[in-house]
Amino acid sequence: MTGLTWEFRLRQAAAAALLFGLASQSASAQDALNGKSLYQNGPVSGGGTCVACHGPSPAANVSGILRGANQPSVIANAIAGNRGGMGQFSGKFSAAELADLAAFIGNPNVTAAPAASLAPASLAFSGTSIGQTSGPLGTTLSNTGNAALNIGNITLGGAAAGDYALAGGSCANGAAVAAGANCTVQVNFRPTAAGARAATLTITHNATGGSSTVALSGTGNATPQATIALSAPSVNFGAQLTGAASAASTITVNNTGQAPLTFTSIAVSGANANFFTLGGSCAAATPVPAGGACTVTVQATPTAAGAFAASLTLASNAANGAATVSLSGTASAAAPALTATPSAIAFGLRSISSPATSQTVVLANTGNVAVTFTRVALTGSGTFTIAGSDCGATLAVGASCSVPVRFAPTADGAVASTLGVTSNAAALQVAITGSGTTQSVGIPLLSEAGPIAFADTQVGATAAEHTTTLSNSGNAAVRISTLTLGGNQPGDFVTGGTCLANGTVSAGGSCTITTAFRPTAAGARAASLQLATDAGAQFTLALNGNGVGVAVSAPSLAVNPQSFDFGAVTIGATAPTRRFTLTNSGSAPLTLASAAFSGPFAAVADSTGCAAFPFTLQPGASCDLVVGYTPVNAGGNNGNVAIQSNVAGSGWTIALSGQANVAPSNAKPQNAGGGGCSASQSVNDPMLALLVMLSLGVIVWRRRRGSDGNQH
Repeated sequence: MTGLTWEFRLRQAAAAALLFGLASQSASAQDALNGKSLYQNGPVSGGGTCVACHGPSPAANVSGILRGANQPSVIANAIAGNRGGMGQFSGKFSAAELADLAAFIGNPNVTAAPAASLAPASLAFSGTSIGQTSGPLGTTLSNTGNAALNIGNITLGGAAAGDYALAGGSCANGAAVAAGANCTVQVNFRPTAAGARAATLTITHNATGGSSTVALSGTGNATPQATIALSAPSVNFGAQLTGAASAASTITVNNTGQAPLTFTSIAVSGANANFFTLGGSCAAATPVPAGGACTVTVQATPTAAGAFAASLTLASNAANGAATVSLSGTASAAAPALTATPSAIAFGLRSISSPATSQTVVLANTGNVAVTFTRVALTGSGTFTIAGSDCGATLAVGASCSVPVRFAPTADGAVASTLGVTSNAAALQVAITGSGTTQSVGIPLLSEAGPIAFADTQVGATAAEHTTTLSNSGNAAVRISTLTLGGNQPGDFVTGGTCLANGTVSAGGSCTITTAFRPTAAGARAASLQLATDAGAQFTLALNGNGVGVAVSAPSLAVNPQSFDFGAVTIGATAPTRRFTLTNSGSAPLTLASAAFSGPFAAVADSTGCAAFPFTLQPGASCDLVVGYTPVNAGGNNGNVAIQSNVAGSGWTIALSGQANVAPSNAKPQNAGGGGCSASQSVNDPMLALLVMLSLGVIVWRRRRGSDGNQH
């Protein structure tokens, strides 16, 4: 073998060894931006940073950091061998994070950027009659990058642009699509001429290329065709009773085409198809002329309890295909239900010589069928009578009626009675008590029997106050022993006024009770006002209202991470930093007014970080708030960053902590690679040793070759 061949093979072996050492790493996709965060901030669990040893950018190659460019195994070996103090990161980086870190070292100028893609890249419409509009087709714009994708304009162009129209979707001019998110654009085809019609949908944006396009194609048919259109895409029959037919719902079918519309079938299919009955003027034997219409009526008769659903399909010769209407509802068995408010009446002590007083029982139908009364009557003492009830023979679903009960004692002592209600619902009984006396007593009366219904009110807001009067028609003072709110949601109502618990109302006097509705949640809310006096009289007023949930535009800031531990730092050493990403996750611009720091933490000026406060973040935009830790006292340190916006009541807090150690007096300078992510700063790198040995081999071989030559 010639000397030249030996030299070539030795060089080849050296190169192979080098490639083997540099290529043995994860083949998974790498995220250089995440690597940038790891380089600047250190492991997610806290501790030292690469910046502390290698400077703000690996491009300067401080301590040979570029050895780790795109080489996660080199970084892993440095950590395992504790070269340059790298052992502090043992077990703190995953394989994917090491690959990301190596990717950033190899591309230190990486920046966040959006990436746009449209799918599908073409929309092909079916043949459509001239002057008719097809059903919409859609394409999805996805942001596969790592920064907000800002949409410029959505336009139609090309030779037949006038044959197409934007028909909706969630993409909009000037909107922002967050990283990893998407939006849609829908287009209709309405040909103006026969034959192939082509156009282009273009969306301009701030991603590479500046715009994305979708090819549009369709064929205009000169032959007149029918087109079907429905007055409603679905019918919900709501709550129905099993075995009972609903009211008929009517669907109008229009022929918006230029030829007669002929039905091949009109049928209901699906799990509960047998619940529905069809009618109307639409029929397979009756064509609908161009511009004409017919009707389909649908009636639901559910035979089983629970949700039910089916589909009405109208198959025809329409150019836009078969039309479908979804049918749904909920069925339940007939269940009459009746409630009484209050559930008991206590008149308390009444003077025999005083006029009769009354309290009212409200009967409410809370079932799903009408209540039929068979008896509403009192049993017991004759001193109680019903005075002018408005309850008829039946009570409709959701309706209520009143039964006023009057008390006129004729002798000393306690008396009792029962209001009994029998109907097709469960029987009701309301206990009624009172006492007669010859002494002077107070006679409390409320100005109304209730219920008090408040107007629909937005959650968190307060409805207009309602005032009820408590009067004393007796000849002695009345003391209020109890005045409270009870029931299902007492926290959604507030009381006020001049009537107070333990307060008194003089003979002939009065006080007021104000009630207001302040819902804490959406939906029906109910409570009861309960009042009792020292004479034993008790009153209950039902309160109800409906809370309305209204979406309120509010600032939304995402902070990552929301807390951080800087780990142990030597007092007086280079201050470690951490970058906190602030992202406007709302749908409107957010102005951040200020950031207040506590503890040994402060903002660090950085040209790649957030602008000086105050500054504005657009929807989907983000920036890095750089925070440094400069302790002055040994031991644990805690603090935070309080961020305020220009919107009253909004604020965000980042919790910070760290440990501070006093530098020993005999401390020696450490290897510059300590505390950083240096690939290696020692000469113990096994790859370096291998290369040296191979180089020495080449030198020895060359000397021997020279000696052999001299001998000849």
